[in-house]
Amino acid sequence: MSIDGNARRQGIVDFLDQKRTPVSGTELAGKFGVSRQVIVQDIALLRAENRNILSTNKGYMLFHPQEKLRGCTCVILVKHTAPQTLEEMRSIVDFGGSMLDVFVDHDLYGQIRVDLVINDIRDAEEFCRKMSQSNSKPLKVLTDDWHYHTIKAPSEKALSLIRQELREKGILLSED
Repeated sequence: MSIDGNARRQGIVDFLDQKRTPVSGTELAGKFGVSRQVIVQDIALLRAENRNILSTNKGYMLFHPQEKLRGCTCVILVKHTAPQTLEEMRSIVDFGGSMLDVFVDHDLYGQIRVDLVINDIRDAEEFCRKMSQSNSKPLKVLTDDWHYHTIKAPSEKALSLIRQELREKGILLSED
């Protein structure tokens, strides 16, 4: 017996609301007894209803606006090589920070943004592993390695330490 689409989509929102880490489309498909493609379509419909669902390289997350209020955020402009990606991420997570996204300002398409949600060294290592095994290129190749990140940290002091570390490594170019 399958549940109707509206009930399933509400179930997806309720399930994601209980999680604090990304949930894969495959896991959601198994939980709701549908194909992964149905989940992808459900997520698209939920987003069209202005549900705050993030799509990360590790799965889906429900964005909780109140979480943005905790801690401090800033946008940084960086430039680095692919081998420096883990070093960049480590500089952020080692001071308790998170890399929320990556975006570029493309001459033709405008701003292109992708949610990352890198919260700890395991997330960073997993992302770098996937990047090294993928045939796809990171967004930064579109803009000669220049790109932006929104970073979040528990305090202004932590943000300052992150920026200082990235500046010393020659990765940080500018900040908001």
